Amino acid sequence: MDEKPEGHTDGIHKEDQGKPVEVEEMHSLNISKDDVNKLEEGNKEDKDDKHAEQGDRMNKDGDLDSKAQEEVNETTREDLAEEEQEPVFDGTEVPGMQANRCSSTRSLDPDPEEEGSVWPEKAVALKNFVKEKGAAVTSVLRRLSLKRDGVEQANVDVDKDTSDSAKLGEQAAMSPRTAERSAWNPLNYIKVSRDTDSESKAEQGKNNIEESLLPIATKGRIILYTRLGCRDCREARLFLQRKRLRYVEINIDVYPSRKLEIENVSGSCAVPKVFFNEVMIGGLSELKGLDESGKLDEKIDFFISEAPSPEAPLPPLPVEDDVFDNGPVDELAVIVQKMKATIVVKDRLYKMRRFTNCFLGSEAVDFLSEDQYLEREEAVEFGQKLASEHFFRHVLDENLFEDGDHLYRFLDHDPTVSSQCHNIPRGIIELKPKPIAEIASMLRFLSYAIFEAYASEDGRHVDYRSIHGSEEFARYLRIVQVLQRVKVQDMPREEKLAFFINLYNMMAIHAILAWGHPAGPLERRKLFGDFKYVVGGCTYSLSSIQNGILRGNQRPPYNLLKPFGVKDKRSQVPLPYPEPLIHFALVCGTRSGPALRCYSPGNIDKELMDAARDFLRAGGLIVDLSGKVAYASKILKWYSVDFGKNEVEVLKHASNYLEPTDSEALLEIIADAQLKVIYQPYDWRLNC
Repeated sequence: MDEKPEGHTDGIHKEDQGKPVEVEEMHSLNISKDDVNKLEEGNKEDKDDKHAEQGDRMNKDGDLDSKAQEEVNETTREDLAEEEQEPVFDGTEVPGMQANRCSSTRSLDPDPEEEGSVWPEKAVALKNFVKEKGAAVTSVLRRLSLKRDGVEQANVDVDKDTSDSAKLGEQAAMSPRTAERSAWNPLNYIKVSRDTDSESKAEQGKNNIEESLLPIATKGRIILYTRLGCRDCREARLFLQRKRLRYVEINIDVYPSRKLEIENVSGSCAVPKVFFNEVMIGGLSELKGLDESGKLDEKIDFFISEAPSPEAPLPPLPVEDDVFDNGPVDELAVIVQKMKATIVVKDRLYKMRRFTNCFLGSEAVDFLSEDQYLEREEAVEFGQKLASEHFFRHVLDENLFEDGDHLYRFLDHDPTVSSQCHNIPRGIIELKPKPIAEIASMLRFLSYAIFEAYASEDGRHVDYRSIHGSEEFARYLRIVQVLQRVKVQDMPREEKLAFFINLYNMMAIHAILAWGHPAGPLERRKLFGDFKYVVGGCTYSLSSIQNGILRGNQRPPYNLLKPFGVKDKRSQVPLPYPEPLIHFALVCGTRSGPALRCYSPGNIDKELMDAARDFLRAGGLIVDLSGKVAYASKILKWYSVDFGKNEVEVLKHASNYLEPTDSEALLEIIADAQLKVIYQPYDWRLNC
């Protein structure tokens, strides 16, 4: 049980009632003091007239024993019927313990055949009285046993089998606490078991449906040629997916050298073009025509059993047409690699602290003087140039680079970079870094291609499995490695806004593919805070990009500190003021988040306003005019400070992106101060 049911601490309730445990149990058995007095008087009379009436009582005892035996057998059968269904335990008790206790309680009754008329009259009278109350005794003992072990189920109605147990139910109704404690019912466990069986059957049905949606296993290969922004290409993708055919997509905008290939085969570079092994099927119209005539199934059956021949088009090759994997070698990077292999890098103490994988500034100056044939002052200047290019930095950021006993650390030796950053797998790259504008343009282009090929048309669903195995995503991983030593401080607002939004969305996909979708709040906090990239020599997480850069270094929700401190080098990167519309563009892989799309610096403001309209009109803000209630996304609550000073200002800001009629009605209700705001539950499930 996840939560402790009410009435779990029975001792406290009994003390509150002010009654001893024994008195309360007698009342629960319907045994009053008058019954006890009558029993004692009857026993006294039996003792005085024992010899005179012994014969008559012997005859009556036989009749009473036969009736009592029938009652005991009936009660036993009912108890056994109740115990046939094994209750579901939650770990607070060993299974089977309760049944053993109940059976051991019943075994305390002597066998009437062995004792019979030999019993004293007092024992016979007491036995008959207890048998009359047998059903109530069994129920109370079961309840008391359950209360001792803490497995009592609350709010369950107990069905009574005898008239005396009905009296017990009436008395329990007088006391709410007693009614809560007498809540054990084996039918509840049977219902749980049946629900579990139905859930398992439903799960099996779901698995069968999922298996029926899996692609058909084939020996052949389907190649689909597409390009960006092509409506027929999207229709061709959907057609092949409905047919459960796995295909390899080649976007001729991403792979320009394939234009010549498709033109040589088909005579034109028009897309889409579909190939089954080496056989060209044609475009979308040819696919539909073969499907209507029934010939498409014949071709599918053929390529299912036939492997592709050498003449068939090949899938995209690694680093094919990838300009970012090639380029001039950075001479400074070569010097740094040689420097790493020469000077002593080890753990050192500095200002009463221990720093790992460090080197002394004096040793670096010695190396540069000898390797580059420089004077010592010139070697210091050369070291400052290397530090400004983000090859290494001071362990405490006290200076750029100086001669002496200062400690410095290479970028890939930083413990945060080596353990949490996922765009530096091969260490410092030796290629000369490209301008940030060129990198941002290629990132935007590649994101557009990935979203168009592997996301739904509305951007609400993402095919993560296909993204993981695509060459486009492999190219993205190579592009983000170039971000290690770029300059991002001097980017214009529009370029910085579009670049970091696109980077955030792709970085979230990378995090989900690398670590999996977070199952709870702790996993989400780890995903947003510990999955990082190195950008411009500094580390950035998803949270620091959103709250540090795009929100102008504002505190995240439910946090006390800003992402970047005053002395943090990253404090020079954030936008000058928060951008509220970025919350309708950042996608962290949840179903309640906005749609996935790509953003360009030239139209960033218009695209953000379109994203806000799409999100709020699609359910992000629902206004019930009759009830005067607004159902708002929790995004407007978590980041309310970005939209306004109070709830009214937030809703007025959001009303600008609703339909005109809804916006006017919302503003009228706000003016009358009669609006009630209810925030929608946030769906953290994966947007797949």
